[in-house]
Amino acid sequence: MRHVAALAGVGIKTVSRVMNEEPGVSESTREKVLLASKQLNYELDVTAGSLRRSSRRTQTVGLLLPSVSNPFSAEIHRAMEDALSLKGVAVFAASLDDEPEREEAMVRAFLGRRVDGMVLTPIASNQAHVIPEHSRDLPVVFIDREPAGLTADAVVTDNAVGGAKAARHLFDVGHRKIAYLGDRTDIQTARERRRGFIDALGELGVSTASVPVRENLHDVESARLAAVEILTSSDPPTALFSSQNLVTFGCMRALRELGLSHTVALVGFDDFTLSDMMDPGVTVIAQHPEKIGALAAERLMARIEGDIQPPKTYIIETTLIIRGSGEIRPAS
Repeated sequence: MRHVAALAGVGIKTVSRVMNEEPGVSESTREKVLLASKQLNYELDVTAGSLRRSSRRTQTVGLLLPSVSNPFSAEIHRAMEDALSLKGVAVFAASLDDEPEREEAMVRAFLGRRVDGMVLTPIASNQAHVIPEHSRDLPVVFIDREPAGLTADAVVTDNAVGGAKAARHLFDVGHRKIAYLGDRTDIQTARERRRGFIDALGELGVSTASVPVRENLHDVESARLAAVEILTSSDPPTALFSSQNLVTFGCMRALRELGLSHTVALVGFDDFTLSDMMDPGVTVIAQHPEKIGALAAERLMARIEGDIQPPKTYIIETTLIIRGSGEIRPAS
């Protein structure tokens, strides 16, 4: 800042006013300071400035996701960035890989960087052990899964309802033997999707004991192997329901590998880019991560700015998007 002041021929306080967009500086002086800062590649140290401001804010928030490479997580990240950048807030994101130990470590890392708040996908069975008691006043919003052990705002999908939509849709198309391929059973959303799916089949009169279930599939390859095993069994299903997009990708590969893409129906939970360009297009239960991210950002900023209303869980409805794969009828 001293270098900028010297080059512009003004005092350090004037540079501070210009960089912080404060009033009381003539336009000509402002232009000189901005030109000098550009020539010197000077950027305002937001963290240092926060130590002097009464609000003590760093204008940063932490975003902890299962994996930033997952399309669902990436869309949440983008939606939050779009919403918070308008307020001059930067979003720092990290992947948890659905590991409780990593969740605790990353929470502590963000706390050490003095973020103003966090949006967190809970992994551990109890978040009271993840967030230190001395930091419980930090604004936190949970997404995708509801927290356990403490109360806070949460923005989640109607997972069980979405699973039920998939079951009813495949039933209406004519399927009675539908396989379920799911994520890890220690993940709350996976359990809810399976519950909604199985319960709906039972209500429709399908024997739930006969439903082929393969779980703890957490990547494309494990899902592909499970789908191949089911589809090549002595009594294969006529339809598949995959509970998240990586599992869907594995099922798609298995169907193509076996030449069954136009014979066995598929409904996936989670939409993904170019799903309509597949052959056939992939029918999905869409979660709307852009709505989850935008609402999470809105609630987090409200809490940071002093909102003291009781914590609430906000539920985002899923949407059945018909594209072709889920409308394949069973062979007569």
